[in-house]
Amino acid sequence: MIQYEAVEGATVEHEPYPHFVVPHFIGADNLKKVIRDFPELDMAGLFLPEATHYGPVFAKLLAELDSPALRAIVSEKLDIDLTGRPSLITLRSCCQAQDGQIHSDSKFKLATLLLYLNEPWAPKGGRLRVLRGPNDIEDYAAEVSPEGGTLFAFKVQPNSWHGHEPFVGPRRYVMLNYCRDEEVLMRERARHRLSGRMKKFKRLFGVGRIPEAQLPRQQEGTGLR
Repeated sequence: MIQYEAVEGATVEHEPYPHFVVPHFIGADNLKKVIRDFPELDMAGLFLPEATHYGPVFAKLLAELDSPALRAIVSEKLDIDLTGRPSLITLRSCCQAQDGQIHSDSKFKLATLLLYLNEPWAPKGGRLRVLRGPNDIEDYAAEVSPEGGTLFAFKVQPNSWHGHEPFVGPRRYVMLNYCRDEEVLMRERARHRLSGRMKKFKRLFGVGRIPEAQLPRQQEGTGLR
């Protein structure tokens, strides 16, 4: 499913921080099936995969993302020793107006991979920008459209600033983080589990739900376990 040759052939840019883009990380035929099997989430925010319902093709993608083969390629391209480092996968389905603010990622992360799973992208907003600093969304070295099948990967360091202009609506992606150690991974997983339970509780009272018109497609269920 993963186009490993495309990943190996991607050019690593080192300014303002090490990063690379793979436009066809997933082939077109598999991409349609992966999007079909992506969890149908009617709430914003990040979710652990095990907190959601998804189909078999998406499950296969998750397994390949966490494979030693991909880890080895990313390790070489970003010049990070990822041997034995634990990984964390989270999912997001919808974007709200406050999302996309400039940030550089938490220190517990060594590398971040963002795999976008959207249809062809027309809006100006929602396009990830590789920023030169923390204060100006217009001061960017590169812009990545969240087109389906596109992978954006970068080395997490103090200046790995990124963000995007406001967008409201469906914006699916899978985020894979290689973490510093198991202890911090367990802490982050516990935080996401608690956050997920709180979101489901609030949903019972209509809090935090995305309006139906903004959902990726007609929802038959929450997509949450």
